[in-house]
Amino acid sequence: MSMFYHSTRSRNENVTSKQAILEGIAGDGGLFVADGLGERQLDLALVARQDYGANARLVLGTLLDDFSPEEVFGCVERAYGSSFDSPAVTPVSPIGTDWLLELYHGPTSAFKDVALQMLPQLMGIARGQGGKDVMIVCATSGDTGKAALEGFADKPGIGVTVFYPAGKVSDIQHLQMVTQRGSNVSVCGIEGNFDDAQSEVKRIFADAGLARRLSERGQCLSSANSINVGRLVPQVVYYFDAYAQLVRKGVLETGDPVDFCVPTGNFGDVLAGYYAKRLGLPVRTFVVASNSNDVLVDFISTGTYDRRRPFMKTISPSMDILVSSNLERLLFYLSDGDCELVASLMSDLAERGAYSIPDAMAERLHATFACGRATDDETRSAIRRCWEDDHVLVDPHTAVGMHVLGQRERDGVARVCLSTASPYKFCSDVLAALGEDASGKDGFACMDALAELTGTTPPAPLSALRSAEVRFADVIGIDRMGAYVEGACERAFS
Repeated sequence: MSMFYHSTRSRNENVTSKQAILEGIAGDGGLFVADGLGERQLDLALVARQDYGANARLVLGTLLDDFSPEEVFGCVERAYGSSFDSPAVTPVSPIGTDWLLELYHGPTSAFKDVALQMLPQLMGIARGQGGKDVMIVCATSGDTGKAALEGFADKPGIGVTVFYPAGKVSDIQHLQMVTQRGSNVSVCGIEGNFDDAQSEVKRIFADAGLARRLSERGQCLSSANSINVGRLVPQVVYYFDAYAQLVRKGVLETGDPVDFCVPTGNFGDVLAGYYAKRLGLPVRTFVVASNSNDVLVDFISTGTYDRRRPFMKTISPSMDILVSSNLERLLFYLSDGDCELVASLMSDLAERGAYSIPDAMAERLHATFACGRATDDETRSAIRRCWEDDHVLVDPHTAVGMHVLGQRERDGVARVCLSTASPYKFCSDVLAALGEDASGKDGFACMDALAELTGTTPPAPLSALRSAEVRFADVIGIDRMGAYVEGACERAFS
């Protein structure tokens, strides 16, 4: 079976997964999806017997089936063979009567590593020998940027440009990006929030004049955000692998249901779980956990998505998002592939700032998704409770998930909360949540204090930032982002 991809908004053009990965986003502004998702169900008994690498080969070979088995094998080996500090890649550990899926064992200590160690491998093969030079352009709310920079640094024929909202990421996240080494990387702050950056990146992709000028120089643009199917598909793997680990631990029998609680802003992480469900993973409920930027909670509760609300700066900054791009893919599947309806909803969002889905779609949504929110105070309480009750140190995003999970009644179904980042990426807020005074301390003073207080050890790559040279200090207005990308192409490919 060949799985072709097309836009969420039309079926005018079918492309292979390699083409979809290179293009990043469809020409009409939609996201690439495949009608055949779910036609093939993965063998859970086989999944439960396999390690992470084997399950990655199984999932990637299913969803990206124009990559040969040999190509997939090589991609998995290069992505996960030595870059993670756990042999399990994404181990599952107990927390009280629930479970944490630890997604922070990669080189940048965040869940984005799982996909962004893989995407450069996939893109390198898709690009082929002598193909166009590819400039990766991405907006980040904190973690994607560093993971993309780390994954693509010094990759032949590929450059990477990252935009982050100046002053709205943690000190450690900021240092991770602006100290990045590599001759093909560019990093720039923008005056605005993540939604501003993400919207302008989409506009840059749709700029026909820019595309023409780059094409004349043998260059093109692509994306490392989860709008790129090559970024999304690798995240499907850890849902299956988490289930396999619970089976091997005796927590589940093959075929038993499981719930996942996912702290999310852009909806990519939880959408990957939905893909896993369509491939046969017996997930009963995905619990979407939001911070005070709770547009997803309101959508799941009411069927109306409305971004016309104040943007809140929180202690879980990677979730400070009001336009959840990946939700568009879910709308496609909930509507049985009604591209015209999806295009209409996205038009409403762009023109009015809101849309409402039909009742039939809302019923399907509620059959699989639940939701909850956490304020900053509730997030701090969850950090403190996880440490005091279970001696587990969690970051503010994971704490949002743990708070929301704690508000739900237990009924015997195993529950897994996705732990998305090392607490040391947000050491000031974690330290304060544990009752210590973090005021006046820089990120490294907080890191040292947190390590001393808890007896835990910061990840080596984060500690090493103390002596790293700051290479990028630009902060620009939104209107200058397109010109910055064009300049980054000249620097990377000259």
